[in-house]
Amino acid sequence: MSHLTVLALDLEGTLISNAMSQIPRPGLFAFLERCQALFPRVVMYTTVKEERFRKIASLLVDEKAAPSWFADVEYVSWEGKTKDLSFIPGASVPEALLVDDFEIYIHPGQESQWVKVDYFDYPYDEADTGLAKALRALEQRLGQA
Repeated sequence: MSHLTVLALDLEGTLISNAMSQIPRPGLFAFLERCQALFPRVVMYTTVKEERFRKIASLLVDEKAAPSWFADVEYVSWEGKTKDLSFIPGASVPEALLVDDFEIYIHPGQESQWVKVDYFDYPYDEADTGLAKALRALEQRLGQA
């Protein structure tokens, strides 16, 4: 089994509501902190353009919804219809996991690298446990559960 060293995170519907309302998902700060502790490298893999993402990330940090490092997290530039993990610079597909809420973005043949998270949607339940569930799945994949 390959060593998992890169965690790619989706933004909309996964970490926050969407790029318009930008409501942080319950448990976001703790989730990001644990991800950084578990993985040597955490990257953003989103359909939101980098300039817009940076503004959202800075706001989340300013609001104390995300740790300070999140504003400068590595951003993956990509193109196409799916999030091909081979677009992550310096990483091979077996080294990376993608946390995402939408299966349509999973690149064919990379389903085993996908950690599904429940879609965070209106009415934005404050008791939402999507990130906690995703974290348990990540810990299981790493053999730490």
